[in-house]
Amino acid sequence: MSPAPYRPPFRPPWWPEGEPWPPEGRGPWGRHGPRPMRRFGCFVGAAFAILILIVAAVGWLVAIALGVDAASDPARALAIGLLLVGLLLVIGIGRRARRLFGPVGALVEAAGRIEEGDYSARVPERGPREVRSLARAFNAMSARLEATDRQRRSFLADVTHELRTPLSVIRGQIEAIQEGVYPADEEHLAPILDATRALEQLVEDVRTLALAESGSLTLAREPVDLSVLTSESVAAFRAAADTARVTLQADVPADLPSVDADPVRLRGVLGNLLANAVRHTPSGGAITVGVHLVADLAERPASVVEVAVHDTGRGIPADLLPRVFERFAKAWDSPGSGLGLAIARDVVAAHGGTIVAESEPGRGTTIRFTLPVQPPPP
Repeated sequence: MSPAPYRPPFRPPWWPEGEPWPPEGRGPWGRHGPRPMRRFGCFVGAAFAILILIVAAVGWLVAIALGVDAASDPARALAIGLLLVGLLLVIGIGRRARRLFGPVGALVEAAGRIEEGDYSARVPERGPREVRSLARAFNAMSARLEATDRQRRSFLADVTHELRTPLSVIRGQIEAIQEGVYPADEEHLAPILDATRALEQLVEDVRTLALAESGSLTLAREPVDLSVLTSESVAAFRAAADTARVTLQADVPADLPSVDADPVRLRGVLGNLLANAVRHTPSGGAITVGVHLVADLAERPASVVEVAVHDTGRGIPADLLPRVFERFAKAWDSPGSGLGLAIARDVVAAHGGTIVAESEPGRGTTIRFTLPVQPPPP
């Protein structure tokens, strides 16, 4: 039977408060501490022992090389050679460490700048391959953060600008009526109602964009007959087209297959395209809405339905066409908010389709979007 370990009879003054004395069990202060602590202690002890051995070996080799310790000429030459090799190894390790820690230090500094809101921080892509890959990923991340921050600032500025116009109309009309400049009749209340509707539509458009960009845009999908939906949308804009003296017609076959889509969202997309076409087509022009099947590249049966809205208006300016589906992208004299086509793009993409714009100034515009055909029942 082994004797019990010795324990001091009194608790030492440096012992932590709240810890039992004498220490028992496997806690951090017990004689059977956790394995990680024991392993760490063994590692520190081994590293210290190796360091002592290296220092002793270097001192012994220096003593032989300088002739302090009696040794033969071959032993002295060997000691000098070993010292030179060791020196070269130290220099090589130092250069390697400098190549490694230099880029790492730049990464740490750039990360601190990004934490403070400076998204323009970039780091040079140098050093070992792993460090270069890390620097490349860091630069890509900071570039995306910078682009996102720029878009956020631009979006806030555009929303503020768009909100200012209807709010100014509402305030100006109400102040004029309140001061007795205008009577509170239908003629002078109508601008307030129109500005309120524009404000309501802008808020709804911004909400839809926010849902689409966050991936939270929900679709109430159901089998949709595009022949019926397109005919109803065209009929809804017939009066506006007649008022503008624009011919509006639809080319829709009756045997179209159904699409799995949200009919409310699709009516919004078609309504926006038709409203833009009526607004930008001069008197005497024409608007055509065509729907037809499109076969895929493998020459199998038709897999998508394409809807095309063509007008004979003035067209989209060449500098605006590449970004026509971006938020708040519009011509300088356009009365809209510039969100309609951006919402149409997001809604079509949420349905798994694509949308493109083709235009030539002075010769009209065609907006095409596709929707997948609903698969047949098994």
